[in-house]
Amino acid sequence: MEWETVIGLEIHVQLSTQSKIFSGSSTRFGAEPNTQASLVDLAMPGALPVFNAEALHKAVAFGLAIDAEIGKRSVFDRKNYFYPDLPKGYQITQMDHPIVGKGQVEIVLDDGSTRTIGVTRAHLEEDAGKSLHEEFEGQSGIDLNRAGTPLLEIVSEPDIRTAKEAVAYLRKIHSIITYIGISDGNMAEGSMRCDANVSVRPKGQQELGTRTEIKNINSFRFVEKAINHEVQRHIDVIEDGGSIVQETRLYDADKNETRSMRSKEFANDYRYFPEPDLLPVIIDHDYIERVAEALPELPAAKVKRFMADYGLSEYDANVLSASRAMADFYEAVVKTSGDAKIAANWCMGELTAYLNREEIEVSASPISADHLGQLIQRILDNTLSNKIAKQVFEAMTQGEGEPDAIIEARGLKQVTDSSAIEAMIDDVIAANPKQVEDYRSGKDKLFGFFVGQVMKASKGQASPAQVNDILLQKLKG
Repeated sequence: MEWETVIGLEIHVQLSTQSKIFSGSSTRFGAEPNTQASLVDLAMPGALPVFNAEALHKAVAFGLAIDAEIGKRSVFDRKNYFYPDLPKGYQITQMDHPIVGKGQVEIVLDDGSTRTIGVTRAHLEEDAGKSLHEEFEGQSGIDLNRAGTPLLEIVSEPDIRTAKEAVAYLRKIHSIITYIGISDGNMAEGSMRCDANVSVRPKGQQELGTRTEIKNINSFRFVEKAINHEVQRHIDVIEDGGSIVQETRLYDADKNETRSMRSKEFANDYRYFPEPDLLPVIIDHDYIERVAEALPELPAAKVKRFMADYGLSEYDANVLSASRAMADFYEAVVKTSGDAKIAANWCMGELTAYLNREEIEVSASPISADHLGQLIQRILDNTLSNKIAKQVFEAMTQGEGEPDAIIEARGLKQVTDSSAIEAMIDDVIAANPKQVEDYRSGKDKLFGFFVGQVMKASKGQASPAQVNDILLQKLKG
C-alpha cells in the first residue's frame, strides 16, 4: 500500500523583548536559576499581570510578514494544567481570539520547486519554567527564569507532506522572524522550538489518520530525523495490524527514536476560560500601518532584488537571502569586490563550507565581508589564481591577517610574466618528448598533463589563462 504523510508544525518563538510578557523580569539567557522571577512569575497572591506592549508589536509584525489576518480584538485565556514548573497552575495564552489569523508562507524545495504552506494562526502566550533533573540525585529542581517569557506560537495547516518540506518550512519561519528582528531564533538556547504533528493515510484518502505529536524538537536536523522515524513507526504499526494511539511523544536524538510521554490531551482537558486579570487587546488600522512601515525588506522581496540587481539565479538568490546575516554579508562582499557573481560563488562555496564545518553562523565568521571582497579583487586583477586564493582563504580563517598581507608573507603572487611562463613551458616540453609526440599525433587529452606539469613547476602560481594560451601555441609546433 502507498502511504501519504500529513504533517503540521507548531513552532514556539521566543520574542526578543527585554522583559517578560506580563512582568518586568529580565529575559536574559544564562542567568543563575531563579534570579529572574518576579512576584508575578512566582504567582504570589495579589500579583497581577501587565501586558508587554512590545510583544504585541512583534506579533503584529510577524502577521504582516506572512500576509495574515490581524486580530483587531484579541483575548487572553487561561489554559489550566498542573505541573511543577507552572506556579500558577495555568498558562496565560490565547484560544479563540488570537492576535494573528490565517496566513501563508512559500517554501523552496531542494529541486527548486515551491510550495505554499498555510498558517492557521499565531498567538501570544507565556512560557513555563524548566525542570532540572541532572543535578539532583533522585529529585528535580525547578528554575523559573523562563516562566513568563513571551512566546509566539505559530501553528501551520496540515499542508506539509514530507520531512524535508517540514524542515524547509521551519527554515522559512526562522528566516522571517530573524529578518524582522522579533527573535534571534537560537534553537540551542530555546528561542525557537518545534512540535511536529504527524499522521499517515492511504494515498488518495481524504480523511486524516490518527496523529501523534512529537514535542520540543530543537534543531533542523532533528526535526527531519524525528519525523522520518515517526512516519515509519506509524506505517509499521498499521501494516502489522495495529492502530495508532493519539499521544504526545518525545524524540531521543541519541537513539534516533520516539517514545511515549502521555496520551494526547484535548482542548476541553485544559478547561480554558477567559483571563479575568487582562482586558481584551484592541488595536486599530493606524497601529497596524505603523508596524507595517517599520518592517525591513522581507526575504521574498530580497530574492527579487538580488535577481534584478545582481543577475543571480533564483536558486542563488534564495540561498543568499535565507538569513538576513548572510544577505547583509553578501552585499558587503559585492560592494568591496565589485563582482556579484564571484561574490555569490565564494559566499555559497568556500565560506558556507567553512561555516558548516565549524558549526558557526556567518556573524561569528573570522573572515570579514571586507576581507573576502579584497580576496576576490586579487582574483579579478590576476594577482591570484582561484586555487591559490583558496589557500589564502584558509590562512584568513586561521587569523593570519588580511589577503594582501598573507599574499606578501607567503609569496603567493600569481606569475603573469609571459616570458617566465614561456620558459617553464619550454622546460616541460623538453622533458616530455614522448608525450609531445603523442599529443601532436592526436591524443588531445594530454593537454591537461602539460598544464599540470607547468602549474607544478610554478608551484601553482602561473596564470592558468596564460599557461593555456602559450602552451597551446607551443604544442602546435
